[in-house]
Amino acid sequence: MDVVVAGGHGKVGLRLLGLLADRGDRARGLIRNPDHAPDLEAAGAEPVVCDLEHEEDVAPCVEGADAVVFAAGAGPGSGAARKQTMDLGGAVKLIDAARANGIDRYVMVSSMGAGQPEQGSGPMRPYLEAKAGADQALSASGLDYTIVRPGGLTDDRGGGRVRVGLDLGYGRVTRDDVAATLLAVLGADNTIGKTFELLEGNTPIQEAVRTL
Repeated sequence: MDVVVAGGHGKVGLRLLGLLADRGDRARGLIRNPDHAPDLEAAGAEPVVCDLEHEEDVAPCVEGADAVVFAAGAGPGSGAARKQTMDLGGAVKLIDAARANGIDRYVMVSSMGAGQPEQGSGPMRPYLEAKAGADQALSASGLDYTIVRPGGLTDDRGGGRVRVGLDLGYGRVTRDDVAATLLAVLGADNTIGKTFELLEGNTPIQEAVRTL
């Protein structure tokens, strides 16, 4: 499989690229900063310099892919405006790029709470509103989508066991396990058209994904 990951130098994206490369897939990561290219290459991935936020047409950046994954974001500390241009706008540009290239499969890294953004408080609300808009655009796109909504992310070592479903209540999940779940989702047609929350749990990832 040829997979392009937007947010290729992010903490989830880089992990996913490494897993894809280890599996023998072609792993391409979109990066804005060329200085990040060696980190992707060390993970076995191909860096593609592509500014999702400011380039109007990013279709050439994903040409030939079998699937795309949106794992990009403005990040903590960014203002509401950047969350609209990156977390929402970047996701929509990737939708347009997938359509332009005939790429049907699109996996979105969203966030727990994106289903009810009005309940977000403080700086979280603009983030959840942007994520909600991106999720809605993808679900209406006609693409073979899966929307994954992790809980609070940690850098602890992944245990390979998770909990999936809807309305799970707040919790945490490691970035390792998020990346591993994304990898499983890419090969699981039963997840097409599904939106689910993701937390640490007791079920092996592959088994959890099969239940969706």
